[in-house]
Amino acid sequence: MKDIIKAFDNLPTIVKVILALPGLDIVWAVYRLCRSIDKNNVVGIILGVLMILLCPVIVWILDIITLIAYDKVLWID
Repeated sequence: MKDIIKAFDNLPTIVKVILALPGLDIVWAVYRLCRSIDKNNVVGIILGVLMILLCPVIVWILDIITLIAYDKVLWID
């Protein structure tokens, strides 16, 4: 898990923004789920699974904004 998280964190900003586009944003939902599993955050795991199933259409705009502004996706940790 830590390798996946580190790999995504080390991507260039432009690649991160491209992965946040609609249809590809599922990548960031899986990233959030991996972070929550790595930290044993039960609430984060549940929200991560719900995000994969329900929210990829809505969250991509938030992901693009936070990636451009802070170079990371917004998540509870």
